[in-house]
Amino acid sequence: MSLLRGADDLAEFIAENYKGRVVEVGVGYFADVALGLQARGLDVVLTDKEERLLGSLRVEKDDIFSPRLELYRGASLLYSIRPPLELQLAMGLLAAKVGADVLVRPLMDELAQLPGFARRLVNRGEARFYLFSARD
Repeated sequence: MSLLRGADDLAEFIAENYKGRVVEVGVGYFADVALGLQARGLDVVLTDKEERLLGSLRVEKDDIFSPRLELYRGASLLYSIRPPLELQLAMGLLAAKVGADVLVRPLMDELAQLPGFARRLVNRGEARFYLFSARD
């Protein structure tokens, strides 16, 4: 059973819409979505302030404000659960560099405007999140 409400719905949405590598930024201590993505065959990279194991998944040490680009190159999506505004803005800058979309599941109403991205609210089962796609 997942500790994050709608984690399976979120993982299902991501797996249906993205292929290859996806990166969870600021994973914290709950890997519900990442485990769901891994089970669906995606290459999931987890990043946070410290390197560690989170269950069976490796968490890469990274600072999103000075990122190790090799962790993000080739990613189709950067996503984060409950990130603060400054983290969202940094994700937008990085996503623009690597050509990825951004998905944010905010805690409350803390939601950034990401330059160069169009934002839409997605309701999928029990999951509510915002998807930022590059403007054409």
